[in-house]
Amino acid sequence: MVRDFHVAKREEDISYYAGYVGSSFMLGRALTSLLWGVVSDKYGRKPVILFGSMTVVIFNTLFGVSVNLWMAISSRFLLGSLCGMLGPLRAYASEICRKEHQALGMSVISTSWGIGLVIGPAVGGFLAQPAEKYPNIFSKESLFGRFPYLLPCIVISAYALLAFIISFWLPETLHRHHDEDTEEEEEAALVGLQNSSNKSSPSLKHSVSTLKFCIPQPSLLRNWPLMSSVLVYCVFQLHDMAYTEIFSLWANSSRRLGGLGFNTDDVGEVLAISGSGLLIFQLCLYPWVESIIGPIMVSRISAVITIPLLSSYPFIAKLSGMALFIVLNCASLFKNALSVSITTGLLVIQNSAVSQEHRGAANGISMSLMSLAKAVGPAAGGTLLSWAQSRLDASFLPGVHVVFFLLNVVEFVGLAMTFKPFLTLPPAVAADS
Repeated sequence: MVRDFHVAKREEDISYYAGYVGSSFMLGRALTSLLWGVVSDKYGRKPVILFGSMTVVIFNTLFGVSVNLWMAISSRFLLGSLCGMLGPLRAYASEICRKEHQALGMSVISTSWGIGLVIGPAVGGFLAQPAEKYPNIFSKESLFGRFPYLLPCIVISAYALLAFIISFWLPETLHRHHDEDTEEEEEAALVGLQNSSNKSSPSLKHSVSTLKFCIPQPSLLRNWPLMSSVLVYCVFQLHDMAYTEIFSLWANSSRRLGGLGFNTDDVGEVLAISGSGLLIFQLCLYPWVESIIGPIMVSRISAVITIPLLSSYPFIAKLSGMALFIVLNCASLFKNALSVSITTGLLVIQNSAVSQEHRGAANGISMSLMSLAKAVGPAAGGTLLSWAQSRLDASFLPGVHVVFFLLNVVEFVGLAMTFKPFLTLPPAVAADS
């Protein structure tokens, strides 16, 4: 899409501009995630989920008809700002699952996000530019010929519309029985005070009814088990978002620049295979492994394995034919499974660190900080790849070698942060671990 906007003067600059399109969504979400979390705590999870689903329908379609770079960036920014349902969905999953099924509930959420990250680009790869790929079905004068990236966006929007309709049958998990009981007790206290004094003071009821707002509420920002897990989570998400951006751009780059020389169909095929395998791994294997060694140990082991795996990517680019196809698909599948395993473990910790009435806000804080990290990820990843492809003859870490080396540095920092004294586990998770 960026290539067709004709804003990049050189092929190496395409990654730079594409990174800003990816970052705009995360920047918008970073600015509003806490607000949506607070709204879900006050009015319920379901209204936020419904509103977010419809937002995808509208603004994802607008992204497909973008005619220049700024329209693409604006539509993605508005989509990120107005679609605040991921945090409430995490709270929702933790509230409908018993303690022994918490890992499975969080696994479903993180797996859905992970599959979206691989299936989404796959849909784009197969359906983008349909007039060129399928001229017998779509003519260049048709709507999809004039807007070559509208078809995949319409498919995703239709899927979001289906999710919006199904969400009407979701039961609400946030109930305010405790608040109602508290109000009844306050009224009873008022009656007792009034009867005992035989007089009615207009200010008395106001004083008692506002008493609960004067009681200090626990500060989520001072909840170190929550905040430490959120910060670790942000580091890993920065890595994952940069990797996601880099992988597609690297695979689409020419062999001359150290890439794989894939077209969009080839990239889509690899990502589709990764998404299918990820679903099986997370739903079948992750809960079993987590029950044995605990969520934090799963995250640590996954981070350790990721480092040598990423180091092998520049050497994978030297393969060709069937060997390249098999090795690349195995590496991509393994990398995505490890990433989602890290994420799931940290989400279990975050939702165990707070009570239900603060869970939406806690996930909002997590989403805001994570989105800031992910806003940096695509822009940094695209810029990094563009810079790396301009130093193919460097004596130290030439070409894409430096890209995967720096990704490993970020992964190592995240791994180090999972240990004491930085990461503090909530009592429930610490006991299980």
